[in-house]
Amino acid sequence: MGVTTVRLAVIPGDGIGPEVVREGMRVLDAVGEVEGGLKFEYTFFPWGCQYYVEHGQMMPADGLQILSDFDHIFLGAVGWPSVPDHVSLWGLLLPIRRGFQQYVNLRPVKLLRGVTSPLRGYPPRQIDFVVVRENTEGEYSNMGGRLHSGQPYEVVVQNSVFTRVGTERIIDYAFALANRSRKNLVGATKSNGINYTMPFWDEVFRTIGGRYPEVNARLMHADALAAQFLLRPDAFDVVVASNLLGDLLTDLGGAIQGSIGMAPAANINPTGQVPCMFEPVHGSAPDIAGRGIANPVGQIWSAKLLLDHIGQTKLGELVLAAIEKTLEAGCRTPDLGGTARTTDVGDAIVAQVRQATG
Repeated sequence: MGVTTVRLAVIPGDGIGPEVVREGMRVLDAVGEVEGGLKFEYTFFPWGCQYYVEHGQMMPADGLQILSDFDHIFLGAVGWPSVPDHVSLWGLLLPIRRGFQQYVNLRPVKLLRGVTSPLRGYPPRQIDFVVVRENTEGEYSNMGGRLHSGQPYEVVVQNSVFTRVGTERIIDYAFALANRSRKNLVGATKSNGINYTMPFWDEVFRTIGGRYPEVNARLMHADALAAQFLLRPDAFDVVVASNLLGDLLTDLGGAIQGSIGMAPAANINPTGQVPCMFEPVHGSAPDIAGRGIANPVGQIWSAKLLLDHIGQTKLGELVLAAIEKTLEAGCRTPDLGGTARTTDVGDAIVAQVRQATG
Protein backbone atom coordinates (compact mmCIF):
# COMPACT_ATOMS: atom_id res chain seq x y z
CA MET A 1 0.00 0.00 0.00
CA GLY A 2 1.40 3.38 -1.00
CA VAL A 3 1.73 6.35 1.30
CA THR A 4 -0.03 9.63 0.54
CA THR A 5 2.09 12.58 1.67
CA VAL A 6 0.37 15.88 2.36
CA ARG A 7 2.81 18.79 2.26
CA LEU A 8 1.71 21.48 4.70
CA ALA A 9 3.03 25.01 4.98
CA VAL A 10 2.80 25.74 8.70
CA ILE A 11 2.50 29.35 9.87
CA PRO A 12 2.27 29.24 13.70
CA GLY A 13 1.96 33.03 13.77
CA ASP A 14 1.46 35.08 16.90
CA GLY A 15 0.39 34.74 20.52
CA ILE A 16 -1.09 31.35 21.29
CA GLY A 17 -0.68 30.31 17.65
CA PRO A 18 2.52 28.28 18.14
CA GLU A 19 1.06 26.59 21.23
CA VAL A 20 -2.10 25.33 19.55
CA VAL A 21 -0.49 24.57 16.18
CA ARG A 22 1.89 22.18 17.94
CA GLU A 23 -1.07 20.20 19.30
CA GLY A 24 -2.84 20.20 15.94
CA MET A 25 0.23 18.74 14.28
CA ARG A 26 0.55 16.06 16.95
CA VAL A 27 -3.01 14.97 16.24
CA LEU A 28 -2.41 14.89 12.49
CA ASP A 29 0.70 12.79 13.06
CA ALA A 30 -1.29 10.41 15.28
CA VAL A 31 -3.89 10.05 12.55
CA GLY A 32 -1.13 9.31 10.07
CA GLU A 33 0.33 6.66 12.36
CA VAL A 34 -2.93 4.79 12.79
CA GLU A 35 -3.91 5.10 9.13
CA GLY A 36 -0.54 3.99 7.81
CA GLY A 37 -1.14 5.29 4.31
CA LEU A 38 -1.16 8.97 5.23
CA LYS A 39 1.79 11.17 6.13
CA PHE A 40 2.07 14.88 6.82
CA GLU A 41 5.21 16.76 5.89
CA TYR A 42 5.65 20.18 7.54
CA THR A 43 7.58 23.25 6.48
CA PHE A 44 7.56 26.12 8.96
CA PHE A 45 7.40 29.81 8.15
CA PRO A 46 8.03 32.37 10.93
CA TRP A 47 5.73 34.97 9.43
CA GLY A 48 3.61 37.24 11.58
CA CYS A 49 3.96 40.24 13.85
CA GLN A 50 7.47 39.46 15.09
CA TYR A 51 8.55 39.05 11.49
CA TYR A 52 6.96 42.44 10.81
CA VAL A 53 8.95 44.08 13.63
CA GLU A 54 12.15 42.67 12.17
CA HIS A 55 11.46 43.07 8.45
CA GLY A 56 8.75 45.71 8.08
CA GLN A 57 6.33 43.24 6.46
CA MET A 58 4.18 40.38 7.70
CA MET A 59 5.59 37.97 5.13
CA PRO A 60 8.08 38.22 2.26
CA ALA A 61 7.05 39.83 -1.01
CA ASP A 62 7.13 36.40 -2.66
CA GLY A 63 5.19 34.75 0.18
CA LEU A 64 2.28 33.64 -1.99
CA GLN A 65 4.62 32.15 -4.56
CA ILE A 66 6.36 30.21 -1.79
CA LEU A 67 3.04 28.94 -0.40
CA SER A 68 1.80 27.90 -3.83
CA ASP A 69 4.26 24.99 -3.79
CA PHE A 70 2.42 23.32 -0.90
CA ASP A 71 -0.73 21.23 -0.78
CA HIS A 72 -2.32 23.26 2.00
CA ILE A 73 -1.63 25.78 4.77
CA PHE A 74 -1.99 25.23 8.53
CA LEU A 75 -2.23 28.59 10.31
CA GLY A 76 -2.23 29.33 14.03
CA ALA A 77 -3.08 32.98 14.67
CA VAL A 78 -2.31 36.48 13.46
CA GLY A 79 -2.06 39.63 15.57
CA TRP A 80 -0.16 41.25 18.43
CA PRO A 81 -0.77 44.51 20.34
CA SER A 82 2.46 46.14 19.09
CA VAL A 83 1.27 45.90 15.46
CA PRO A 84 -2.00 47.60 14.45
CA ASP A 85 -4.69 45.06 13.57
CA HIS A 86 -5.24 46.45 10.10
CA VAL A 87 -1.53 46.04 9.38
CA SER A 88 -1.30 42.44 10.62
CA LEU A 89 -4.53 41.34 8.98
CA TRP A 90 -3.93 43.00 5.62
CA GLY A 91 -0.32 41.90 5.58
CA LEU A 92 -0.76 38.15 5.96
CA LEU A 93 -4.18 36.59 6.38
CA LEU A 94 -6.14 38.53 3.77
CA PRO A 95 -3.46 38.36 1.05
CA ILE A 96 -3.41 34.56 1.43
CA ARG A 97 -7.19 34.27 1.27
CA ARG A 98 -7.43 36.55 -1.73
CA GLY A 99 -4.27 35.54 -3.51
CA PHE A 100 -5.47 31.94 -3.66
CA GLN A 101 -9.14 32.92 -4.06
CA GLN A 102 -10.13 30.99 -0.97
CA TYR A 103 -13.57 32.44 -1.29
CA VAL A 104 -15.31 29.97 1.02
CA ASN A 105 -14.80 30.49 4.73
CA LEU A 106 -16.40 27.45 6.31
CA ARG A 107 -17.15 27.70 10.03
CA PRO A 108 -19.02 24.85 11.76
CA VAL A 109 -21.07 25.55 14.89
CA LYS A 110 -21.65 22.33 16.80
CA LEU A 111 -22.27 21.70 20.49
CA LEU A 112 -20.02 18.78 21.34
CA ARG A 113 -20.50 16.18 24.02
CA GLY A 114 -18.64 17.15 27.16
CA VAL A 115 -19.39 20.86 26.77
CA THR A 116 -22.23 22.89 28.23
CA SER A 117 -23.46 25.73 26.08
CA PRO A 118 -24.30 29.08 27.71
CA LEU A 119 -27.73 28.26 26.25
CA ARG A 120 -28.44 25.72 28.95
CA GLY A 121 -31.52 24.19 27.35
CA TYR A 122 -29.66 22.49 24.53
CA PRO A 123 -28.03 19.06 24.82
CA PRO A 124 -24.94 18.08 22.79
CA ARG A 125 -25.37 17.79 19.03
CA GLN A 126 -28.75 19.56 19.08
CA ILE A 127 -26.87 22.69 17.98
CA ASP A 128 -25.30 21.66 14.68
CA PHE A 129 -25.00 24.01 11.72
CA VAL A 130 -22.39 25.62 9.52
CA VAL A 131 -21.87 29.21 8.39
CA VAL A 132 -20.58 29.76 4.86
CA ARG A 133 -18.91 33.16 4.87
CA GLU A 134 -17.82 34.98 1.71
CA ASN A 135 -14.08 35.41 2.11
CA THR A 136 -12.57 37.63 -0.59
CA GLU A 137 -14.63 40.80 -1.11
CA GLY A 138 -17.76 42.43 0.33
CA GLU A 139 -17.34 44.79 3.24
CA TYR A 140 -13.67 43.83 3.68
CA SER A 141 -12.60 45.36 0.40
CA ASN A 142 -9.47 47.46 0.28
CA MET A 143 -11.14 50.41 -1.42
CA GLY A 144 -11.61 53.87 0.01
CA GLY A 145 -9.45 56.45 1.71
CA ARG A 146 -9.12 59.45 3.98
CA LEU A 147 -9.19 63.06 2.89
CA HIS A 148 -7.94 65.98 5.03
CA SER A 149 -6.62 63.62 7.71
CA GLY A 150 -6.74 65.02 11.23
CA GLN A 151 -8.71 68.10 10.25
CA PRO A 152 -12.17 68.99 11.57
CA TYR A 153 -13.53 68.46 8.05
CA GLU A 154 -11.84 65.09 7.55
CA VAL A 155 -13.70 62.68 5.26
CA VAL A 156 -13.32 58.90 5.46
CA VAL A 157 -14.74 56.60 2.78
CA GLN A 158 -14.80 52.79 2.90
CA ASN A 159 -16.31 51.02 -0.09
CA SER A 160 -17.95 47.61 -0.07
CA VAL A 161 -17.48 45.60 -3.24
CA PHE A 162 -19.92 42.87 -4.25
CA THR A 163 -19.20 41.36 -7.64
CA ARG A 164 -21.67 39.13 -9.43
CA VAL A 165 -19.14 36.30 -9.76
CA GLY A 166 -18.15 36.57 -6.10
CA THR A 167 -21.73 36.68 -4.85
CA GLU A 168 -22.98 33.91 -7.12
CA ARG A 169 -20.20 31.47 -6.34
CA ILE A 170 -20.50 31.70 -2.54
CA ILE A 171 -24.29 31.45 -2.56
CA ASP A 172 -24.20 28.54 -5.00
CA TYR A 173 -21.67 26.77 -2.76
CA ALA A 174 -24.01 27.23 0.23
CA PHE A 175 -27.04 25.93 -1.67
CA ALA A 176 -25.09 22.87 -2.81
CA LEU A 177 -23.91 22.24 0.77
CA ALA A 178 -27.45 22.55 2.12
CA ASN A 179 -28.67 20.20 -0.60
CA ARG A 180 -26.24 17.55 0.70
CA SER A 181 -27.18 18.25 4.31
CA ARG A 182 -30.65 18.80 5.80
CA LYS A 183 -31.83 20.98 2.89
CA ASN A 184 -32.29 24.10 5.00
CA LEU A 185 -30.52 27.35 4.06
CA VAL A 186 -30.71 30.84 5.54
CA GLY A 187 -29.17 33.82 3.78
CA ALA A 188 -28.05 36.66 6.05
CA THR A 189 -28.97 40.08 4.70
CA LYS A 190 -29.44 43.69 5.80
CA SER A 191 -31.34 44.98 2.79
CA ASN A 192 -33.61 47.06 5.00
CA GLY A 193 -30.70 49.36 5.80
CA ILE A 194 -28.05 48.85 3.12
CA ASN A 195 -29.80 49.73 -0.08
CA TYR A 196 -27.49 48.66 -2.92
CA THR A 197 -25.26 45.73 -2.03
CA MET A 198 -27.73 43.85 0.13
CA PRO A 199 -30.70 43.98 -2.29
CA PHE A 200 -28.25 42.71 -4.94
CA TRP A 201 -27.23 39.89 -2.56
CA ASP A 202 -30.93 39.05 -2.05
CA GLU A 203 -31.60 38.97 -5.80
CA VAL A 204 -28.73 36.57 -6.42
CA PHE A 205 -29.87 34.40 -3.50
CA ARG A 206 -33.37 34.07 -4.95
CA THR A 207 -32.10 33.45 -8.49
CA ILE A 208 -29.73 30.66 -7.44
CA GLY A 209 -32.42 29.25 -5.18
CA GLY A 210 -34.39 28.48 -8.33
CA ARG A 211 -31.73 25.89 -9.23
CA TYR A 212 -32.26 24.08 -5.91
CA PRO A 213 -36.03 23.68 -5.53
CA GLU A 214 -35.59 20.94 -2.91
CA VAL A 215 -33.76 23.31 -0.53
CA ASN A 216 -35.91 25.24 1.93
CA ALA A 217 -34.25 28.66 1.56
CA ARG A 218 -35.09 31.97 3.15
CA LEU A 219 -33.48 35.35 3.74
CA MET A 220 -33.26 36.82 7.23
CA HIS A 221 -32.02 40.20 8.40
CA ALA A 222 -28.71 39.73 10.18
CA ASP A 223 -29.82 41.35 13.44
CA ALA A 224 -32.86 39.08 13.66
CA LEU A 225 -30.65 36.15 12.65
CA ALA A 226 -28.26 36.89 15.51
CA ALA A 227 -31.21 36.83 17.89
CA GLN A 228 -32.37 33.50 16.46
CA PHE A 229 -28.88 32.05 16.95
CA LEU A 230 -29.60 32.51 20.66
CA LEU A 231 -33.31 31.72 20.70
CA ARG A 232 -33.44 28.78 18.24
CA PRO A 233 -29.94 27.60 17.35
CA ASP A 234 -31.31 24.11 16.70
CA ALA A 235 -33.34 25.44 13.76
CA PHE A 236 -30.32 26.03 11.49
CA ASP A 237 -28.53 23.82 9.01
CA VAL A 238 -26.53 26.06 6.64
CA VAL A 239 -26.23 29.85 6.83
CA VAL A 240 -24.60 31.92 4.08
CA ALA A 241 -23.39 35.45 4.73
CA SER A 242 -21.26 38.24 3.35
CA ASN A 243 -17.75 38.81 4.66
CA LEU A 244 -18.59 41.14 7.55
CA LEU A 245 -21.91 39.60 8.54
CA GLY A 246 -20.40 36.12 8.45
CA ASP A 247 -17.49 37.24 10.60
CA LEU A 248 -19.80 38.66 13.27
CA LEU A 249 -22.26 35.77 13.25
CA THR A 250 -19.58 33.10 13.58
CA ASP A 251 -18.06 34.64 16.68
CA LEU A 252 -21.52 34.39 18.20
CA GLY A 253 -21.67 30.82 16.94
CA GLY A 254 -18.40 30.03 18.69
CA ALA A 255 -19.75 31.44 21.93
CA ILE A 256 -22.96 29.39 21.89
CA GLN A 257 -21.00 26.18 21.32
CA GLY A 258 -19.17 26.80 24.58
CA SER A 259 -16.07 28.86 23.76
CA ILE A 260 -14.66 30.72 20.80
CA GLY A 261 -11.47 28.79 21.58
CA MET A 262 -13.18 25.74 20.09
CA ALA A 263 -14.24 27.31 16.81
CA PRO A 264 -12.53 25.96 13.65
CA ALA A 265 -12.41 27.38 10.13
CA ALA A 266 -11.46 26.33 6.62
CA ASN A 267 -10.55 28.80 3.87
CA ILE A 268 -11.38 26.92 0.69
CA ASN A 269 -10.89 27.37 -3.03
CA PRO A 270 -13.06 24.52 -4.34
CA THR A 271 -11.13 24.17 -7.62
CA GLY A 272 -8.37 22.10 -6.02
CA GLN A 273 -5.75 24.00 -8.01
CA VAL A 274 -4.29 26.07 -5.15
CA PRO A 275 -3.64 25.56 -1.43
CA CYS A 276 -6.46 25.96 1.04
CA MET A 277 -5.87 27.22 4.58
CA PHE A 278 -7.09 25.80 7.89
CA GLU A 279 -7.10 27.86 11.08
CA PRO A 280 -8.98 28.37 14.34
CA VAL A 281 -11.26 31.37 14.69
CA HIS A 282 -10.04 32.55 18.10
CA GLY A 283 -7.12 34.76 17.12
CA SER A 284 -3.83 35.23 18.96
CA ALA A 285 -5.24 35.86 22.48
CA PRO A 286 -2.29 37.96 23.75
CA ASP A 287 -3.69 37.94 27.31
CA ILE A 288 -2.99 34.22 27.73
CA ALA A 289 -0.10 33.72 25.30
CA GLY A 290 2.78 31.77 26.80
CA ARG A 291 0.80 30.60 29.82
CA GLY A 292 0.11 27.13 28.42
CA ILE A 293 -3.65 27.32 28.98
CA ALA A 294 -4.92 28.05 25.45
CA ASN A 295 -7.65 25.77 24.18
CA PRO A 296 -6.21 23.71 21.30
CA VAL A 297 -9.58 22.30 20.23
CA GLY A 298 -10.18 24.99 17.60
CA GLN A 299 -6.85 24.19 15.94
CA ILE A 300 -7.38 20.42 16.20
CA TRP A 301 -10.92 20.74 14.84
CA SER A 302 -9.43 22.74 11.95
CA ALA A 303 -7.17 19.74 11.33
CA LYS A 304 -10.37 17.68 11.12
CA LEU A 305 -11.64 20.06 8.42
CA LEU A 306 -8.35 19.57 6.58
CA LEU A 307 -8.85 15.81 6.68
CA ASP A 308 -12.39 16.22 5.36
CA HIS A 309 -11.15 18.43 2.56
CA ILE A 310 -8.57 15.92 1.34
CA GLY A 311 -11.21 13.20 1.26
CA GLN A 312 -10.34 11.55 4.58
CA THR A 313 -13.76 12.09 6.14
CA LYS A 314 -13.66 8.92 8.26
CA LEU A 315 -10.39 10.09 9.80
CA GLY A 316 -11.93 13.51 10.29
CA GLU A 317 -14.81 11.97 12.22
CA LEU A 318 -12.29 9.98 14.25
CA VAL A 319 -10.60 13.23 15.30
CA LEU A 320 -13.91 14.85 16.23
CA ALA A 321 -14.88 11.79 18.26
CA ALA A 322 -11.51 11.94 20.05
CA ILE A 323 -12.15 15.59 20.89
CA GLU A 324 -15.56 14.77 22.33
CA LYS A 325 -14.30 11.83 24.40
CA THR A 326 -11.57 14.05 25.81
CA LEU A 327 -14.04 16.73 26.78
CA GLU A 328 -16.47 14.18 28.22
CA ALA A 329 -13.66 12.83 30.39
CA GLY A 330 -13.30 16.30 31.94
CA CYS A 331 -10.05 17.29 30.26
CA ARG A 332 -10.88 20.94 29.57
CA THR A 333 -8.92 24.19 29.51
CA PRO A 334 -9.93 27.16 31.72
CA ASP A 335 -12.11 28.78 29.03
CA LEU A 336 -14.38 25.73 29.41
CA GLY A 337 -14.27 25.82 33.20
CA GLY A 338 -11.50 23.23 33.53
CA THR A 339 -7.94 23.19 34.79
CA ALA A 340 -6.18 21.30 31.98
CA ARG A 341 -3.26 22.80 30.15
CA THR A 342 -2.94 23.03 26.40
CA THR A 343 -0.60 20.03 26.26
CA ASP A 344 -2.89 17.99 28.52
CA VAL A 345 -5.74 18.33 26.05
CA GLY A 346 -3.44 17.53 23.14
CA ASP A 347 -2.10 14.45 24.95
CA ALA A 348 -5.61 13.22 25.68
CA ILE A 349 -6.87 13.68 22.12
CA VAL A 350 -3.81 11.95 20.67
CA ALA A 351 -4.39 9.05 23.09
CA GLN A 352 -8.02 8.83 22.05
CA VAL A 353 -7.08 8.77 18.37
CA ARG A 354 -4.64 5.92 18.96
CA GLN A 355 -7.02 4.04 21.20
CA ALA A 356 -9.89 4.26 18.70
CA THR A 357 -7.88 2.43 16.07
CA GLY A 358 -5.60 0.36 18.26
